[in-house]
Amino acid sequence: MLFKQKLGQTNVTSLVERVSRFTVLLKNPNKRTKPVMGKIMKAVRDLPHLARKPITFDRGTEFVNWPHLQAEIGTQTWFCDPSSPWQKGSVENTNRRV
Repeated sequence: MLFKQKLGQTNVTSLVERVSRFTVLLKNPNKRTKPVMGKIMKAVRDLPHLARKPITFDRGTEFVNWPHLQAEIGTQTWFCDPSSPWQKGSVENTNRRV
């Protein structure tokens, strides 16, 4: 799969459940917070309530609306420490494979 667009703005958000490795990949037109968080909300909202686990984000600007996500879907959110990709190793491994 190739996700390219003018100026290379298109990107993929990876959601990976750590135990089952259930994965959702979301194609985004850019890194603006509103569309990225909207897609995450829709993907997680469709899951059963028991499957809504805490979400760990990196420190990207696309995740600045995390309080809305937390309130909307009722799950905890966490942030990795800067320059610490091992804190979300399942996502990093998935990104290498995409």
